[in-house]
Amino acid sequence: MQHHARLLLPLLVAACAPALHAAPSVDPRIEKLLGELGKVRAISAVQWSPDGSQLAWVVRTDGKEAIEVAKADGSDAHRIGVAKATDCSETDPAWSPDSRHLAFLSNCASGSRQKDLLIADTQAKESPRHMASLPGVAQGLSWSPDGKALGFLYVPNGTRRASAVYAAKPSVGEIGVDGLEVQRVASVDAVGGAVHLLTPEDIYAYEFAWSPDSQRITYTAARPPGDNNWWVAKLYVQNAASGQKAIEILDPSTVKGPLHGLQMALPRWSPDGKRIAFIGGLMSDQGATGGDLYAVPATGGEPTNLTPGTRVTPAWFAWTGAQQMLVAQVTNGQSQVAQYDVDAGKATQARALFTLPANIGDGSAEMGLSLSADHSRVAFVQSSYAEAPEVHAGALGETAPAAVTRINAALKPGWGKAESVEWDNEGHHVQGWLLYPANYDASKSYPMIVTVHGGPSSAVIPRWPGVGFGGVPFSSLGYFVFMPNPRGSFGQGEGYVQANRKDFGHGDLRDILAGIDTIEKKLPVDDKRLGLTGWSYGGFMSMFIPTQTQRFRAVVAGAGIANWQSYYGQNLIDQWMIPFFGASVYDDPQVYAKSSAINFIKQTKSPTLIVVGDRDAECPAPQSFEYWHALRALGVPTSLVVYPNEGHHFVDTDHQRDVLQRALMWFEKYLPPSK
Repeated sequence: MQHHARLLLPLLVAACAPALHAAPSVDPRIEKLLGELGKVRAISAVQWSPDGSQLAWVVRTDGKEAIEVAKADGSDAHRIGVAKATDCSETDPAWSPDSRHLAFLSNCASGSRQKDLLIADTQAKESPRHMASLPGVAQGLSWSPDGKALGFLYVPNGTRRASAVYAAKPSVGEIGVDGLEVQRVASVDAVGGAVHLLTPEDIYAYEFAWSPDSQRITYTAARPPGDNNWWVAKLYVQNAASGQKAIEILDPSTVKGPLHGLQMALPRWSPDGKRIAFIGGLMSDQGATGGDLYAVPATGGEPTNLTPGTRVTPAWFAWTGAQQMLVAQVTNGQSQVAQYDVDAGKATQARALFTLPANIGDGSAEMGLSLSADHSRVAFVQSSYAEAPEVHAGALGETAPAAVTRINAALKPGWGKAESVEWDNEGHHVQGWLLYPANYDASKSYPMIVTVHGGPSSAVIPRWPGVGFGGVPFSSLGYFVFMPNPRGSFGQGEGYVQANRKDFGHGDLRDILAGIDTIEKKLPVDDKRLGLTGWSYGGFMSMFIPTQTQRFRAVVAGAGIANWQSYYGQNLIDQWMIPFFGASVYDDPQVYAKSSAINFIKQTKSPTLIVVGDRDAECPAPQSFEYWHALRALGVPTSLVVYPNEGHHFVDTDHQRDVLQRALMWFEKYLPPSK
């Protein structure tokens, strides 16, 4: 449960929910900080035109998204569509193979319950042309290589975004039967017209890719409900037309090698159409991609692990030749782009092109690059603790491309400097990020807040914060902020990711404590003033750690898990648990019990603020109630705030601000930055 590395990031915006009871009066410094964090304009979905002459991206302003098109150097940036004139959003830009036409999704004409598929001629001045109406939920536009069709993921008449991290449907009617929504791969002819539903109605598709000859598609899919079954998805191939048979070519539950029981993401055809490569590994959520590179024949068979024993975590890749790949990967808490040589049985890193202490991707949680058709140019959104998000684009080489936009250029960090910290513990090399307090004075002693990331299969990589929940803002108010990547995280190879299976909260806690000790040996951190926070898996750790050690004097637990045994029967995504715990709670209750905070709750003394969404499918609100109830019974200072109509990822900006504001004030009360 992430979310998303994803969970400490700026979140998406939706219609406002009912207001909460007002928080206590706010420190003016906190109000100013929240105002500054709210100024960042999110950028996503950067796309090169195939000929490398134009760029497109999506920029969010005041909660609404609009598409901008620019020349290759970022000049002459201008909006297309009508979003600039109306209260609506336009997303998912996709260049046609001729590099002249740009397709995109818009709700400007039809409202939030329907999107329209439009296409703009970027060399003409006429309005975009309507291609199809899409009542429901659509995303992920992709042109067929021959330019004759547009494919996308589509939930016909869907009522909610297709993801477990968004607010679950209300639990009414016959549970698990009523109101199932199935995401399918669909297509529309390039000239527009009818929508063709390609994949069967009884399987839920998560990702897809066109074959090089445009005649077939490959996709990952599982039986509905889709929110729960991504963790057991299979790989399929079928002809790219309605009514065609879906041919299952890979089921991780039945293979014999290292992929057994794990997850798949990013299926990609080889240039000759004979193999399908993908990333396979132990993953916490769809979208938080990381693992080894695999390949399987397009006709089916046993998959081949192309990168066994690698000490990095591939997170995105593209074929750049018959025997070459470009790979974006996590290494020791940083983003790296590398070239790989590929043969029938192995993918070997030929050279690392560049490594950045920054997040590179499409502006969301995932890594993701855009390449020109000849693979000579690369583009992505980049942000770090030092620089706000901008589009970076240019030649693909050993120097990372420079920014070609100045969308957030006026923003400057209000927090302290960032430093990578590394240490060894129990045979593991561990890394984390440390933010110094703003206006740091080496002669003073400071408190430190430890922020544990979501996942656990994820990583902290430097990224500019928004108003969403995260650790960076605490630095602005005078705290050291420690963001570790303990065992279970991406960045040290798949063995490191799997090192906390069946051991949640134990080995990873020892890694974190060893990291704290490393920092305290060289910097003026007051061990009597340590705080702890996190969301999702980090929320679980924020509940569990105080039952194992008394070092933390104040805690904020976001969307946490107090009792893995009761959680198993409450959440809507139980399929993710068996790969991590090794068995169901009914078959091995003890492996769940040993990581359940509620079983050690009498050891907890730390004042704890607990926050959660009332429709969270991944970490249901009853878990937060259970922990809050126990703390109250034990006389431990606590507060529980439940946010209406929110899922695992909060989408209401007022709620995002309120959570961060309450967290800042909680630490200010119980862990003041100055004595």
